[in-house]
Amino acid sequence: MTQEEDIAAEAAAETSGPTHSGFVALIGPTNAGKSTLVNRLVGAKVSIVSHKVQTTRAIVRGIAIHDNAQIVFMDTPGIFKPRRRLDRAMVTSAWGGAKDADLIMLLIDSERGLRGDAEAILEGLKEVKQPKILVLNKIDRVNREDLLALAASANEKIAFERTFMISAENGSGCDDVMAYLASTLPEGPWYYPEDQISDLPMRQLAAEITREKLFLRLHQELPYSSHVETEKWEERKDGSVRIEQVIYVERDSQKKIALGKGGDTIKAISTASRKELSEILEQPVHLFLFVKVRENWGDDPERFREMGLDFPK
Repeated sequence: MTQEEDIAAEAAAETSGPTHSGFVALIGPTNAGKSTLVNRLVGAKVSIVSHKVQTTRAIVRGIAIHDNAQIVFMDTPGIFKPRRRLDRAMVTSAWGGAKDADLIMLLIDSERGLRGDAEAILEGLKEVKQPKILVLNKIDRVNREDLLALAASANEKIAFERTFMISAENGSGCDDVMAYLASTLPEGPWYYPEDQISDLPMRQLAAEITREKLFLRLHQELPYSSHVETEKWEERKDGSVRIEQVIYVERDSQKKIALGKGGDTIKAISTASRKELSEILEQPVHLFLFVKVRENWGDDPERFREMGLDFPK
């Protein structure tokens, strides 16, 4: 048993009664609200959120405690019809996460319903043996009759254990989901220390935070094919941390967009990212961003490994 497992076991032993633990894979179409829901259920930001589709690229694990249960949420990339190598790697990662979990939570955007990718996901779930629950999100935007019809339609296609109706945005219905998961996951020791909320290395989380700010700032202007890497991380004697990151784009025209006129855009992205990183790390952050052109980085196996994805053939 590793030192981390020892700490987790000791934390679990301090609770009264038997402990439960397990992995719950959140799958669904792009922009269904998976990252927002994971952050809501964990109670802290562990996954980045933006309106840009396919923001989540690799599985992010968020760890929550409810009663005597440790629930490890696996925020998977949105499932869609892949067109490029990166798309294929993300979709493969999502289905792989589902098959490795103890329970699968299918998240559907109630406004969009079962159109498009959601229908294909339901078909794919028929081949997955794990127990499944259905979660209808954004219920505050849809009338009750339509929600009931959507739930009935989905349950006709898949034998879901339970159906929940929630709003990841305001938290409505989320306590019911947590209570169900805590009572359903198998009995066993916790996997992580009680105070750990994610298994994402801090260098990678920092890169994800900057990528989020990049997408939020340049939602329409910057193509999906951009990538952020943390290249240097230096803990300084004064208690601050110096972080150097590189934003990779594929063309000079994209570099100009990321920099902005007189560097205004990159400065705004840096300021927003530095502020959030300082709050997360609880220490001053000196963040330095650089933009580099790397043509066809989406075909570079090293970039896939950096993102936590397998490089598809």
